[in-house]
Amino acid sequence: MSSRRVVLRLALAGLRFRAAASFASFVAILIGCGLLIACAGLFETAIVLQAPPQRLASAPVVVGGSAGFRLPDEESQVVPYAERAGLTRDQIGRIAAVPGVRQAVPDVSFPAVLLRDGMPQVSGSASVLSGHGWDSAALGGYTLREGAQPQAPGQVVLDSATAGAAGIGPGARVGLAVDGQKQDFVVTGTAEPGRTVRAPAFFFSADDVQRFGTHPGSVGLAGVFPADGVAAGELAARIADQVPGVSVLTGDDRGSAEFLGVSAGQLPLILLAAVFGGMVLVVMALVVSATISLTVRQRQQELALLRATGATPKQVHRMVVAETMAVGVLAAVCGAFLGGLAGNRIFGTSRSLGIVPGELVFRQDVIAFAAGILATLAITYAAAWFAALSAARARPVQALAEAAIPSARVNPLRRTGALVFAAATVLLAGTTMFMPADTASAIGGPAVLTGAIAVALIGPEIMAFVADRYGPFIRRIAGREATLAVINSRARAVAFAAVLTPITLATAVALGNVYSETTVQRAQVSAYAGQLRADAVISSDTGGLSPEAFGRIRGTPGVGTASPLVTSSGWIEQPYDGNGSDPLRLIGIAAEDQDGSVLATEVTSGSLKNLTGDSVALPRNVAEDLGIRLGQKITMRLGDGAQAQVVVVALLDSPSSYASMVLPADLLTAHTTTGLPAQVLVRAAPGQDANALVSALTERMKNWPGATVGDDGALKRNFQASADVEAMINYLLAVLAIAYAAIAAVNTLAVAVLARRREFGAQRLAGADRRQVRRMLFVEGGIVAVTGLLLGIVISLCTVLPMAITTGEIIPSGPVWVFLAVVLAVFLIVWPVTAVSARLAMRRSPIEAVTLPGQ
Repeated sequence: MSSRRVVLRLALAGLRFRAAASFASFVAILIGCGLLIACAGLFETAIVLQAPPQRLASAPVVVGGSAGFRLPDEESQVVPYAERAGLTRDQIGRIAAVPGVRQAVPDVSFPAVLLRDGMPQVSGSASVLSGHGWDSAALGGYTLREGAQPQAPGQVVLDSATAGAAGIGPGARVGLAVDGQKQDFVVTGTAEPGRTVRAPAFFFSADDVQRFGTHPGSVGLAGVFPADGVAAGELAARIADQVPGVSVLTGDDRGSAEFLGVSAGQLPLILLAAVFGGMVLVVMALVVSATISLTVRQRQQELALLRATGATPKQVHRMVVAETMAVGVLAAVCGAFLGGLAGNRIFGTSRSLGIVPGELVFRQDVIAFAAGILATLAITYAAAWFAALSAARARPVQALAEAAIPSARVNPLRRTGALVFAAATVLLAGTTMFMPADTASAIGGPAVLTGAIAVALIGPEIMAFVADRYGPFIRRIAGREATLAVINSRARAVAFAAVLTPITLATAVALGNVYSETTVQRAQVSAYAGQLRADAVISSDTGGLSPEAFGRIRGTPGVGTASPLVTSSGWIEQPYDGNGSDPLRLIGIAAEDQDGSVLATEVTSGSLKNLTGDSVALPRNVAEDLGIRLGQKITMRLGDGAQAQVVVVALLDSPSSYASMVLPADLLTAHTTTGLPAQVLVRAAPGQDANALVSALTERMKNWPGATVGDDGALKRNFQASADVEAMINYLLAVLAIAYAAIAAVNTLAVAVLARRREFGAQRLAGADRRQVRRMLFVEGGIVAVTGLLLGIVISLCTVLPMAITTGEIIPSGPVWVFLAVVLAVFLIVWPVTAVSARLAMRRSPIEAVTLPGQ
């Protein structure tokens, strides 16, 4: 029998005698593999971006406006627009003239919401763009189930699901909020789609489409039906070739034309999956290496005896690696099942929270599973290879001595590596302070991981330093049991370092991620709300507020200034602002009148009274960076892809980190998807009480469908709610990484305690009782917990403090309870696990314990 087979059989046979250590490695690898596969699934989902069409499913080819803004300083990168980029009537005609086109059906969508007892029937994240022309019913295969098609103004056909839920049939009169205003219609029929469609659909006559369409002269998209014998792919290529400036979609790609959030969410989802994947890789590498190193260290005596009986270093090394890989392969296989479940659960949670579009389909194919498993096995192999190296290389006598009293000194390579990662942590922290706030987190975030790696590399020396430097202090505050606890902390520094690493990592990730996010979020909300002022805020959940609603608000007694508020995003194209995939925020408001403006930002030059027509007010720092002067004409690319030549009429003293460009509300509204302002800001007339104004507006708008009136804090609350949704996924993924590190801490701590049965037996034979041994263990656990907490706090500050500075603050913001919860969680991990493990380790009598194999 070859030596390789002997080593393999020996390795497999030895696993059953180290069940606890093998199980600890198995759990660490299992969870890590599951999270990696889940992350790979998120990444694949973002790359494939599969969102099957619903209302457009019957059209083999869908043509929309430009796919996005082609960045001037990039050869191929295209950034999706924030709004729907439509088609002109001329483009529709050119599409219809392409050879092979049987029919090109234009689709016009506008806000339409069913009212019941005057209340809008809006479900969750369903689009309010539910109004369409009857001609576009063919795009979704809608056929009349009852009644007739709408032919005259004031007639409508409802989709059968909506009609059935509301108990409405042909001949009934219904109220709809169309373009933000209540309208009465006669239901002429109900229509059944060709496949399941989640969003409601209301079909109007051609006259009503012309009346309600918010973008005259253009359509949202066109569904194209090929002539007999012409394939959809072939026809799509012809259209793309003969009609430039449009996006031509087939298959599941058609869903991105129907659901606006799909394309816009691709880049954030890719970045999220990449960041989360990187975090999990680092966490897994630290956790698995710490666990495997601990199990190998506990076998030092056994490995030394093997060397003494003639085993070569190569054979010992191969045996340790083979044992670890046997556990690793089994864990990776089981981790594949966990990864499938975790990926679906993470994605489902993200979708239910509105973080990703509800229509996006989760993709997790063979590539995702293969990538996760291969990465897991590579990390496991590397950890086992390095952990076994020192044991295999040591001389038998030296190895036996190391088994008795393990040295806390790490080799020069590890010490150098720790210095490199510590320097990287400081460098990342320093760089973050000079980065723009919206990109600083991408630079500062990795500082948490580099700091944790530095601690992991010199963990034994840290534990030895704590025991030597603070041992007397620990003895004074913890009593007699602390003496032996401090000695053990020094003597078992290597084992305690394996517990220290996941505790430090969990603390750093938890505090670093949460407080960085809350600090940035607070700065964003303050910057956004701080540049606007209002005593009352009127919002709508029916797609926007109509001009009639604005007139009603403006005519309310006590109103001084009223302005629509429109938000979008875009670029300065000439001269190019260089923002790339992070377009500037655009705000649309009314020009300043005799009662002032709703803009709170100081005007450094120019005047907001001139904010009319094709004009813009720029942040002063943006203008200075681009060399733009007051009165200069610049070219902007708005949210729907339209170019606008605008004149700079004012320069603003906006916050440099979260600056917004201000345009006339009428100009910006015309280039949004709904074509209506989402909010109206109101300032009270001189001498008018703000609370009385809110009450008056509430009474005035109580019967207006979908309108809600809030006080001066509503603007901030609304933006905060939006920011909370965006931050939720970061919290969710951080919790997963923290939980993984916490489980690893439990694993390593339990293994470290259970391996000391003989030591506890000897202490009890020497006169100590179980209570005294447990108290000693609690002190040891407290030393590791406090050390891990302090290191984690210091590392997290390398991320949090620079983020606070870059947002213009000195002290980070966030709830104190998060910090207290993290501290409490660490002690709830360490002490209960210590208690349970100690109880298991001391089940046997002292005599039986000292005769057991092990340490």
